[in-house]
Amino acid sequence: MKILCIDGGGIRGVFAIAILKAMEDEYQQKISSHFDLIAGTSTGSIVAAAIALNTEMGALLELYLKYGKKIFLREAKVGLFKSVYSDRQLRRLLKKSFGEMELAEVSKPLLIPTVDLTHGKPYVHRSKGPSEMNDVSIKLWDAVLSSCSAPVYFPPNNIGNKYLSIDGGLWANNPSLVSLTDALHYYHESLESTNILSIGTGKQNIDFSIDDEKYWGIKQWLPFELPSLKVTPKLIDLAMDISSESVSYHCRLLLGDNYFRINKDLGEEMPFDDVDYMDQLIQFGKETFLANQEEIERFLFQPR
Repeated sequence: MKILCIDGGGIRGVFAIAILKAMEDEYQQKISSHFDLIAGTSTGSIVAAAIALNTEMGALLELYLKYGKKIFLREAKVGLFKSVYSDRQLRRLLKKSFGEMELAEVSKPLLIPTVDLTHGKPYVHRSKGPSEMNDVSIKLWDAVLSSCSAPVYFPPNNIGNKYLSIDGGLWANNPSLVSLTDALHYYHESLESTNILSIGTGKQNIDFSIDDEKYWGIKQWLPFELPSLKVTPKLIDLAMDISSESVSYHCRLLLGDNYFRINKDLGEEMPFDDVDYMDQLIQFGKETFLANQEEIERFLFQPR
């Protein structure tokens, strides 16, 4: 079984899309044709859902470029009394992209990790296989929106007035381990027969240098700029990076050479909500594809 997993990371998702677009351009095949199961968290869930529906990566990249600045248009400076961003534009993008299709109508196995905030537990939306909430018939765009709803930055998503859902990146920013579990338990694969291509959204150099401040507060964890009071999501980005790399570590131990992770050191902080880095991230994606092309080809074209 071949599995594609795409990390969360906000606007840094264009890095992963650029890699996938380069793959489509080079091999003249839709990404979905190479994989038996697709998984994505947060921004990765947008990419994963698009792949499952055979959307061209070039078209998806254009949507990110068009909607990025609209989605990350601040409605609150700090997010103390309301979310920093509204989900109106994100909701509009997802409805435009996926229409009224229900998750269960997606023919390709698709996994979207989220958090059931109401009941305080991790949750996975699946197009195929078991569901813990069979009473909720969910639209594809609704499942994706749930996985993208980062706390403080976007409001929780209300799922059919049954429960509130938030960003799956809180527990599975890299969905590789979730996918491996499904492969073993729901598809009855073995470790030897499971192959995962995991694509990150760039590894940041997040600076938490030692200074004279003894008692750390919001100023250190979520620094803000003066006089605009724009908050940098430093702590959230750190948590996502650590979560992703921890999952990669465990998957490498379990799968060995059957786990192939593509990512890149970005060399600086590129916050998940800073759209000014999009062009740079796209260029990084192209370069990362070229640097890993031989291994990518080996993975894609080995027999299933």
